[in-house]
Amino acid sequence: MSYVVEAHCHERRFGSAVRKQIIMFLANKASDDGSGIWCSKGFVQRHTELSETSVKRTISEFLREGILVQTGQQRPCKNGFTVVYRIDMDVVAQLELIGAPARPPAQTGSSEDGVRPDPGTGSPEDGVRGPQGTPNNPKTTPKPPTRAQEPGEEDLGKIWDAYPEDRRRDRPTSLRLARDALSEATAAELLTAVKAYALHSAGHTRSKVSFSDNWFRLGKWRPFVEAARAEAHRPQEIAERQLSDAAKAIRERKDWMYRHLPEARVFQAVQRGLITREEAKAAGFLR
Repeated sequence: MSYVVEAHCHERRFGSAVRKQIIMFLANKASDDGSGIWCSKGFVQRHTELSETSVKRTISEFLREGILVQTGQQRPCKNGFTVVYRIDMDVVAQLELIGAPARPPAQTGSSEDGVRPDPGTGSPEDGVRGPQGTPNNPKTTPKPPTRAQEPGEEDLGKIWDAYPEDRRRDRPTSLRLARDALSEATAAELLTAVKAYALHSAGHTRSKVSFSDNWFRLGKWRPFVEAARAEAHRPQEIAERQLSDAAKAIRERKDWMYRHLPEARVFQAVQRGLITREEAKAAGFLR
């Protein structure tokens, strides 16, 4: 058990509640340098009460992102062997910190008569101060979002324009459903998802694609948003290296390397010009 590693991971963002729960469980089993984690996936699944699929997927993501490292040592067990993992503290240190909420400024007032005019601050005569403000203080009550904070027609228009032209249908319904989707994703994320889908489905027959209204209604944008978030979550240095490695593996047709690449990473490599669309298609992606 290492409180050092736990505290290190506790202060970082890992992208989702499931990812945070699993990394905190593994950190609890690590030594102070992050090594010596003797936990099978089944053991993690039983103690976190998550699904086996979630545990396997998340640990695979951590390995790809460099957050977890397989040390190569093995411990025999009834199902074969247990892999020993190490949490890479340097990689974790590059993740985004969880910022503390800003503290409201201290309230002050006149003390000439021994009573402060602000509500709840108490009298200095008895040496006891009250709370800094009341629950309905207009300075602390959150204000409802304004129209300026809501996605505008310009954002929705860009999303509509990015959708493949031959599959656009029922613009009013599509835009209404797109606006509903913005309760789960930002306009930028949804625009990226549409562009990724357009690239992914280019060349597909009509029976293999979706019209815009159905695409938004059925939530087919969600996998693209989730993949983009996972890619964006990786530290920049690791992201650049993995993009470069992915492009090299595809160009050199190293099947054992590229056959398990996330399609979102391949799409990003195409967007960055590291490989061509034809090279990605030849490797079995973006068909």
